[in-house]
Amino acid sequence: MAEPTFKDGLVLLTDRDFARLFAAYLVTYLGTAMAPIAIAFGVLDLTGSTRDSAIVIAASTTGQILILLIGGTLADRTSRHRLLVFADVIAFCSQGAIAWLLMIGEATVMNLAGLMLITGVAYALHQPSITGFIPQIVDRKKLQAANALLGVARNGAFTLGAALAGVLVANIGAGPTLALDALTFGLSGLLILSLRPKPQASTESATFFEDLRLGWREFISHKWLWTIVLQFSLIVASLEAVFGLLGPAVSREYLGGAVSWGIIAAGFGAGTILGGLLAIRLRVERPMLFASLLVLFWSITPLLLSVPMAVPIVAMGAFVAGFTGQIFGVLWYTTLQTHVPSALLSRVSAYDHLGSVGIAPLGIIASGFLYESIGFRDTLYWCAALVVVPTLLVLCVREVREIRTVR
Repeated sequence: MAEPTFKDGLVLLTDRDFARLFAAYLVTYLGTAMAPIAIAFGVLDLTGSTRDSAIVIAASTTGQILILLIGGTLADRTSRHRLLVFADVIAFCSQGAIAWLLMIGEATVMNLAGLMLITGVAYALHQPSITGFIPQIVDRKKLQAANALLGVARNGAFTLGAALAGVLVANIGAGPTLALDALTFGLSGLLILSLRPKPQASTESATFFEDLRLGWREFISHKWLWTIVLQFSLIVASLEAVFGLLGPAVSREYLGGAVSWGIIAAGFGAGTILGGLLAIRLRVERPMLFASLLVLFWSITPLLLSVPMAVPIVAMGAFVAGFTGQIFGVLWYTTLQTHVPSALLSRVSAYDHLGSVGIAPLGIIASGFLYESIGFRDTLYWCAALVVVPTLLVLCVREVREIRTVR
């Protein structure tokens, strides 16, 4: 079989539906990249407390945890297409409300946390739906290229959005920045609504709870899958704390503020763009072995922040983390989409995301308390260890090392 080229992958952009999905990724993730920076600095400016900021940021992940399994099951039982549009509408409303409260001076930690919880519900409906929806837009043999290109769209938007957020927060404030975020969800919803996906694979007639059980049975039948999800329960808790709270806090105290963190976050996004372009034609015989080795590079950013090193050096470390992270993501989703039956894909994806983000709120909140009790340096050391140690352990699992790419 001839190796695919960049041209083979990029030709996907000439397809009407894939091009619109690509555009939806661009606009929604542009706003999504601005949101955490705006929220973090908005709460820090409001109360000056990393603990309060941690509570608000963690609320979004808590919303995801509460709804993920319901979202995944609904996506398989009903329509992933309609559920994606509904999720964008919810996020449009919740982020718009946050922006309004900040702009009129009525924001409190509690009402911001409540609205971030609703935004998390939107994410919980969106993520398992989109994982199962992509194979309804592109052919199976083009999934890796599609995942890579969508990753480029997502992370290109993150690059621009992160850099833009630093400038916007510094000049016009967190509220107007979040208002722009809300508008991107509205535009994304319109683009998704215009798509014409292939028919969704139907599930056997069963009760809602039976569908949940079938998804769980499929999830635990793949040892490579559930062990990596277990690994990521710790890694995501660590990295959510680093990129959602500790990084902005260290930047605010030692590196010059929101603009500096925007540069660092943009470095991460730039790495993901390059990683996504490479992943279009990357062929790895043992995808999860290769991908898991790349995860070790994600410890670089917290270690550089722990010094802290100069902004350009931290940005370079974030670039490496983004580059390796995007390749991991492409290999992960392609492996998931080719080894799990289509009719069960959203449910299995929901278990994947639930396991991955399950303790993330605790990680974020704990990091906020640790930052104020033991200091940023030791807190970031712990974050780096939570990346390295579980990754070394998962590499000991034979199925992780031996699962093969489907040709």
